[in-house]
Amino acid sequence: MFIDKVKIFVRGGDGGNGCVSFRREKYIPYGGPNGGKGGNGGRVSLKADRNVNTLLDFRYHPHIKAKSGKNGMGSDMHGEDGKSVTLMVPVGTVIKDVETEQVIYDFTEHGEVYVVAKGGLGGRGNTAFKNSTNRAPRTREEGQPGEDKTYGLELKLIADVGLVGNPNAGKSTLINGISNARSKIGRYPFTTLSPVLGVVTYDRYDTVVIADIPGIIEGAHKNIGLGHDFLKHIERTKMLVYVIDCAGYDGRDPLKDYDSIRDELRLYNIALLEKPYIVALNKIDLSVADENVDKFIETIGLKKDIIFPISAVTGKGVKSLLEKIRTVIHE
Repeated sequence: MFIDKVKIFVRGGDGGNGCVSFRREKYIPYGGPNGGKGGNGGRVSLKADRNVNTLLDFRYHPHIKAKSGKNGMGSDMHGEDGKSVTLMVPVGTVIKDVETEQVIYDFTEHGEVYVVAKGGLGGRGNTAFKNSTNRAPRTREEGQPGEDKTYGLELKLIADVGLVGNPNAGKSTLINGISNARSKIGRYPFTTLSPVLGVVTYDRYDTVVIADIPGIIEGAHKNIGLGHDFLKHIERTKMLVYVIDCAGYDGRDPLKDYDSIRDELRLYNIALLEKPYIVALNKIDLSVADENVDKFIETIGLKKDIIFPISAVTGKGVKSLLEKIRTVIHE
């Protein structure tokens, strides 16, 4: 299951208490204080891992607490530090303040670590308070409590290429045909309900990660349907591929579909229109497509080198599309 938004409750471990103790040995008068320090509480950290692709674990286990430090003991024995907790999150996870929605940290690379709850410091034992005027102190400190915080975690997929288009434009068929992805395919809209990642391998050392973004409908920028949940995943991509149904499935107009997608992206975040993009006119295997392809190219006024008539079902034109993607990504 793909989960991309959760709330977590984290608490660092409490620090252990310091100890009041005095050295007592036969024939040694005035042994002096020997109370040890309490151990520090453990911390809670999040770490980005490229092998993790969902926040599902946090949905079922939102409460995370580190271990508390042990209390200090006599004979100058310090308490053991509490065990820290480090949990893995996908690369692309954003930590947000649950009240203000302000971004606190953004995981963009594998291996990044961020401490979300610090542990409390252990209290000092009476040994620490010995001085020239107070040789037998009975003072000690209690351990400090660990931090207690609530955060929102939000996942924005990191991919080289984002496939965007209306429902049933053929994005899932395309990504299944060119990569190792297994996106659900059906004859009804919104077959894909969550983003799917696929890896296109050109050769041993040259790969491109492509994201199949669920269909965008009119009003998505206003969060109609699942608008924002879908659109946020496009922000991370290096380039976009507009997948347009040029056969006019369900009476759709390819020109209006193209304009509608561009408008939704602009209204959500105008920076999305500044990304490099190409247009894949899909379903040219259907008889009515040729006329629509010619009309689209003639009307839209784009350079022909960014328009690619393809059939995701038969594979026609897909090779040229992939080579163009490779070129744009490298540039």
